[in-house]
Amino acid sequence: MSKLPPEAEAKNPSTVRDIAKRAGVSIGTVSRALKNQPGVGEATRAHILRVAREMGYDLGSLRPAKLRRVSFLHRQHYSPASNSFYAPVLHGVEEACRRAGLVLSLSAVSLEDSVFGLLQRHGADGLICVGYFEPELLEGMRQSEVPVVLVDHWAAGLPSVNSNNLGGSHAATAHLIAQGLRRIAFIAGELQHYSIGERLRGYRQALWEAHLPADPTLEVTRDPPDREQGTVPAVQRLLALPKPPEAIVAYNDATALQAIRVCQGAGLRVPGDIAIVGFDDLPAAEHSHPPLTTVRVDKELLGRTGVELLLRPKGEIAHLTVPAELIVRQSSVVR
Repeated sequence: MSKLPPEAEAKNPSTVRDIAKRAGVSIGTVSRALKNQPGVGEATRAHILRVAREMGYDLGSLRPAKLRRVSFLHRQHYSPASNSFYAPVLHGVEEACRRAGLVLSLSAVSLEDSVFGLLQRHGADGLICVGYFEPELLEGMRQSEVPVVLVDHWAAGLPSVNSNNLGGSHAATAHLIAQGLRRIAFIAGELQHYSIGERLRGYRQALWEAHLPADPTLEVTRDPPDREQGTVPAVQRLLALPKPPEAIVAYNDATALQAIRVCQGAGLRVPGDIAIVGFDDLPAAEHSHPPLTTVRVDKELLGRTGVELLLRPKGEIAHLTVPAELIVRQSSVVR
């Protein structure tokens, strides 16, 4: 029969026996459920965890003292295999896991997936969650009682690491302002994504500091926001304004590169008629025509830092920021 260490039971107002009695299951089943071990059905595990919380049991005390297996989770539409941003993040995670002797698995998740089920399938006792996750999935991660770190996202109560999204976007916008440009637009994606919201804040802050009036018509969102082709109607709306923008700050490089193509297709010179900057410094940015001014993010460092956060003592919540650097190229230089 599986039994928890006496010191773990002593720290809790209720014992494993108490939980087993109220939940109507065996002590061994409770032990396996609390330790996230195989051999317990998903519904039974959820029932036991709910009973344990109601009885005031300190579930955090049961986390593994040493991580062994880590799962890299991403939303299905942010696959590292097809995403030039997340592929190097994954490489950074792989490097750090190899150095720490951790076994790494990779999994895409959807809203229909159960976090408990994923943990059972992969045997993971730690999660690196990369990119945007809906609140429902985040809540499942909290309830799983395993260490979780968010990379390129933020949520209360969960450790996270992000690039300096606000500072990078501020620097890009200030760079355009310094050249005398005043009508500066911003193209956003899904604003629920923490990184995108921070980049919009950096843009607005730079305009405010330069005493430039806010113009809501210069802030547009891709339509649909989660698809690169949504950039085309967004740029077309900006170019159709009675007073079109002199410059565009795009929330990422894929959007900026598409914006260049749309503007050039409309007969505009970049940067002669309109300046454009991006964010992330993807490989394609340096080789575009013209080369794209962007904000460089150390994507592998994001991944490595995520693993370092995961290895910190349990209960320690930290929100770390990786520096971002403005890289000036031809697409934004108007003088």
